[in-house]
Amino acid sequence: MYSFAFILLSASLLVAVVAASAIVLQVLLGDKVLAIRLEPLARFAHVLITACMTVSSAILLFAFINCDFTLEYVTHYSDTTLPVFYRITAFWAGQPGSLLFWAWSVAVGGALFPLMPTYRRLSLSTKQWYWIFFFIIMAFFLLVLTAWSDPFIMLSPPPADGFGLNPQLQNPGMIFHPPLLFLGYGGFVVPGCLALAQTLSGRLYDPETGLRDEESWGQISRPFIFTAWSLLTAGIILGAWWAYMELGWGGYWAWDPVENASLIPWLVASAYLHTAVIESRRGKLHRINVFLMALTTISAFFATYLVRGNVVQSLHAFGGGGVAAPLLIFTLAFLYVAMFVTVCAPMPGEQRPASLLQQSSFPILLILLTAVGYAVYSGSAHAGPVIIVFIGALLLSLFVGRSFNPNARPLEDLTSKEGLLVLVSWLLLALSFIILVATLWPVIIDGLRDIAHVLPAFISAKLPAKPMGLEPDFYNRTCLPLLAMLGVLLIFCPYRKWKIFRQADGFSHLKPFLATLGAGVCVAAGLYWSGVRLPLALVAMSCSMAAIAGVILLFNAAPGLLNVRSTLAAHGVHIGLLLAILGVAFSGPYQTRQILELSSKQTGKVGDYSVFLNELYEGESVRGSGTKPNYVFLEAELMVRDKDGAFRGRLAPQRRVYVNFENQPPHSEVSTIFSLGDEIYATLLNVDAQNKATLAININPLINWIWIGGVLMCLFPFLSLARVRRLPETGP
Repeated sequence: MYSFAFILLSASLLVAVVAASAIVLQVLLGDKVLAIRLEPLARFAHVLITACMTVSSAILLFAFINCDFTLEYVTHYSDTTLPVFYRITAFWAGQPGSLLFWAWSVAVGGALFPLMPTYRRLSLSTKQWYWIFFFIIMAFFLLVLTAWSDPFIMLSPPPADGFGLNPQLQNPGMIFHPPLLFLGYGGFVVPGCLALAQTLSGRLYDPETGLRDEESWGQISRPFIFTAWSLLTAGIILGAWWAYMELGWGGYWAWDPVENASLIPWLVASAYLHTAVIESRRGKLHRINVFLMALTTISAFFATYLVRGNVVQSLHAFGGGGVAAPLLIFTLAFLYVAMFVTVCAPMPGEQRPASLLQQSSFPILLILLTAVGYAVYSGSAHAGPVIIVFIGALLLSLFVGRSFNPNARPLEDLTSKEGLLVLVSWLLLALSFIILVATLWPVIIDGLRDIAHVLPAFISAKLPAKPMGLEPDFYNRTCLPLLAMLGVLLIFCPYRKWKIFRQADGFSHLKPFLATLGAGVCVAAGLYWSGVRLPLALVAMSCSMAAIAGVILLFNAAPGLLNVRSTLAAHGVHIGLLLAILGVAFSGPYQTRQILELSSKQTGKVGDYSVFLNELYEGESVRGSGTKPNYVFLEAELMVRDKDGAFRGRLAPQRRVYVNFENQPPHSEVSTIFSLGDEIYATLLNVDAQNKATLAININPLINWIWIGGVLMCLFPFLSLARVRRLPETGP
């Protein structure tokens, strides 16, 4: 059965390669009759690929549910003590299974797209290029699964039991967090391929007439974009909640490389959503939007490289397993293609490259990039030289093969709504760039050390002997102020006009805007008077509250906006973001943490709260399919009262020892008392021979507003799934 599953993946790889090659050959021949015949065959080929991958995935899932340790992958990530729902989640606990799930999610998205009525209205040329890009991506995934990360390797003889699932992954958040991320990543593949395809087909936009001869790729793929963004947002928020509830340190975001890897595509996609509004309303930034959507897809590949390539040290990264080099080369090659298509593919009315050198620069330099990059990478332990070679080849090809658009429309004043949206996009891209560079800092230093002999002496002398990752404090000092700036911009943006003729008349609703500013000043004064002195928290809190009030006042001044679903969705997402900013601004800097040592029936003080240790209990989990429990535990029962003596709730933190991980330190299971104000968070650190418990008690102010805001950010985009049929605006 498992050999059959591998054969299905291999057959899918063959189908993808043959389909892509056939369409490329047809494009080179320019045979329209052949193109008409190939298009339905391409759709059938992808249905076949999706069916094969679905069967293979079902076989792997069946092996986990039935504890079939014939498979090496099942042996490494499951055992007979695991409950069924954790055996299901073990499907994506390791590298082969997670890559298979991601590839399957891409395949399902690609199978759904041709069923949409808008697909049938695409030009034949756009469909051809779309399938070329899509089949290449599918072929790469399938090549990785069959060559470097095979989930169907069998053991002979099979062991009697498996090694078990990492205790930190045995949490309800892990049931949904990874698949939501993968579905989000996979959802961006269709719009990314379609954006590049429409650009290459020459139907992106006609700057002379302002008209299209087919519907915009952004409108066609709108359901995919917003669904993918919502799923990715949900995955990130759920991952932060998992870290908060499972790791026991009282925080939710440690700026770990794996955490950062998922944040980069989200930031790039969010930047696109703002520039896409400018394209829809003002008829500008067509190329920028193509590149940002392609970059979102590429950054998802790069996130996989960070997590699966063992590039940087991480709390929950996967081993390399030989996939690092293929992932890096594919990511850089796709980035090269995206930039070349975006910058160099001419649109109607543009001046095309004239010389043969300019016209052939793309394939020549792509071949050179792949050959030289892979050769350098094969001879080095680090990715730095590959990236340097890539940047050089990219800049050279863009300079040689660039197109020129004499009809490009300039952007409006930076203080207009158009300018503020661009500024928001730049802030989001700046955040993604800072996080990318900081995450790769050890890799960058290693790469520079590899070429230290050609660097100036004053640079090579300052390179550290042992590169270290940047501390969370660096991210907090650089990223959180930019996040607070987003809150400031959200005060102004809803009220600014698209086109400003006079600054005195630049606001659409002046009185509500002035009331919004007044609300911000009052909130800031009240916070300062109550003792909030940290500038970042003060600005973030006052701007968040003012911006939320501004949205409410705007809808009150213009009730008709409530009937515009896209506008309602955008402001709903912004309110969710502002609530999350509010929680971030206070839960970190104003967190109280105290270590208590209590014997039974003793009381300790944490801030304004008293914590009473009632009793310590021992127990074990419900037994799984085997004869052993999954874990045994020691639980502390705590009673919490506030400064007035009112009962706030019961805490039950645990220390767990998992049966198949007895050589590891005991695992902490935290307990919380929910509150929209101060949430009380307890971790049982240790119990000594005298039954004295060591407890870490955190008071986390406003932290639940992060999760509430995150839920709003995940739900509101679904109001925007319907395509917007609207001509670009030219007036204010």
